[in-house]
Amino acid sequence: MVKVGAYEVPEGLYYSKDFEWIKVEGDKVRMGITDYAQKSLREIVYAELPSAGGDVKQGEPYGTVESVKAVSDLVAAVTGTIEQVNEEVQSKPELLNEDPYLKGWLVIVKPANLQAELANLMDFNAAVEWHKNQAK
Repeated sequence: MVKVGAYEVPEGLYYSKDFEWIKVEGDKVRMGITDYAQKSLREIVYAELPSAGGDVKQGEPYGTVESVKAVSDLVAAVTGTIEQVNEEVQSKPELLNEDPYLKGWLVIVKPANLQAELANLMDFNAAVEWHKNQAK
């Protein structure tokens, strides 16, 4: 884990410019929002997530998070079928503020074309540089 300004950027993840992260777990990926996103939104009070069995498409909205400040789209970092939804985040959206990388994950997806889509995401080193530019 590296801190870039006030923001945590864990190693071993891929990042989108839409403030999402993914962790590859075998033939599935776990997806969530970044520390930068949750700190920008501030106090998250509601999360609307899709149902398991639905599809997501890289670069397209799949749900929303609502804070006292704004409503923001969740934009998929990969294309695939949702296998699991973090129900706890829907009942306790503050988990996104408390622990966006572990307890605050959003969905687990069976990706359709992971290797090709990883090229559209940032690895750890690129994400650190990108966060440095965001923090300016």
